[in-house]
Amino acid sequence: MRASSPCHLHPLWLLTAVLLTAFASCGQRHEHIAPAINENDSLPSMTAHGISNLISDSGIISYKIVAEEWNIYTTEPQKWTFLKGLFLEKFDSTFHVQWYVQSDTAYCHANRIWELRGRVVVLNRNGDLFETEELFWDMEAHELWNHVFMCITMPNSDQQLKGYHFRSNEQMTKYSINNSAGYTPVNEKKEETTPQEELLNPNGPGFKDEYKRPSQADSHRDASQSAAAAHQNPQP
Repeated sequence: MRASSPCHLHPLWLLTAVLLTAFASCGQRHEHIAPAINENDSLPSMTAHGISNLISDSGIISYKIVAEEWNIYTTEPQKWTFLKGLFLEKFDSTFHVQWYVQSDTAYCHANRIWELRGRVVVLNRNGDLFETEELFWDMEAHELWNHVFMCITMPNSDQQLKGYHFRSNEQMTKYSINNSAGYTPVNEKKEETTPQEELLNPNGPGFKDEYKRPSQADSHRDASQSAAAAHQNPQP
């Protein structure tokens, strides 16, 4: 009886080693899978309807918001959304309204950055009207800005300014705008007559008869009357 040679088992051991290596590599593989979506990532933790609320900053009432719907997300960073429009009034330290803003949609990120979109209208205490489609407000930096078209109407001076890249202080009283264009109407000043000119104006109500100059017809009439009187009363 002939003994089997160990060389006949080599292919089997080789196949086994390959399979064990493949299983080991599969066991050590890490699949890149994103974490499961939390319900809090897509749904607000609180929703309020028909709200009118005063908001304080550092213990001082700073502004008032009026909205049809207010959604609060507790994710990090925290976010507020006003998808059905927003009306906001900004107060000064004496609780007088510095300006108010109205927009179609609004977001507040981390209780710090306001993002207003849609039809955005701002009116400051001077009566200046700001109209745009996008406006940002940083409550910590105390400034507002945007990069889209802005139209500023100043009724008190009958001026209008248009441009891009708007930036302003928080009071909306000192602002700048780039690529600007606008107009300033010139009012034609009506000429006013002085009392003396009115007095010497022949067509004026205050003109006196003694200031009238005799016309040519009056001179001929006076000369004819003098000649007739001399003919009737000849001198001796």
